[in-house]
Amino acid sequence: MLDTIQPQRIIVVDDNTFTLRLVRHALENAGYEVLTAVSGQEALRLITRHKMPHLAVVDYHMPGMNGPELCRSIRDFSDMPIIILTAVDSEKTMADMIEKFADDYITKPFNPPELVARVRRVLRRMPDYDYTLDSATRIDERLLVNFPKREALVDGQSVSLTPTETKLLYILVRNRGRIVTTDFLLSRIWPMENAQEDRLHVHIHRLRRKIEAEDDETGYIEAARGTGYRFRAEQPESDT
Repeated sequence: MLDTIQPQRIIVVDDNTFTLRLVRHALENAGYEVLTAVSGQEALRLITRHKMPHLAVVDYHMPGMNGPELCRSIRDFSDMPIIILTAVDSEKTMADMIEKFADDYITKPFNPPELVARVRRVLRRMPDYDYTLDSATRIDERLLVNFPKREALVDGQSVSLTPTETKLLYILVRNRGRIVTTDFLLSRIWPMENAQEDRLHVHIHRLRRKIEAEDDETGYIEAARGTGYRFRAEQPESDT
């Protein structure tokens, strides 16, 4: 277990270096740990090398991998909350982003205190968790999960995970020891669809078959009848 409470980590992605400095200064003054990247590709490299951030602040328009493309990539392996920075004053565009990928947005030019307030509001809406996942997180001696690569090592053997399986595992491991409700999982995994519990059950079953031993009666994922699912409470370890 952690001896001290670690600051929440935020990654800020914008090709404008002035905006990066402005956002970083505001968030660090508010007590957050901040990583910055000038492109979507660099952001993914940082996430792969470092601990998974608690939240991402992403510019909508960037050369190469733009904001929506980066958001899509992030949501393929995690449930990381995302705030969009945009100069696009289009309610339809932003409504579409929030339905698909983002948790909130703020229009440029913006007031730094307002950005900090939105960050705090989004993080308060997410379930509490007292540590940040490593990109490669060792669950125990037989299971290691690399979230950005959507890969599990089970008894040393590589097992590919689908985006849905990876995102499910991310949410469950992040909330280890606590029941994650079925409604929450459905809303985060399929935000644009009216998905039913049976669909979730199928993906949970497939995930269990990939990461749990056949003779393990308890396994990593426990069903809380009529409520949701829980990942066993042992503290994951980073792969060091």
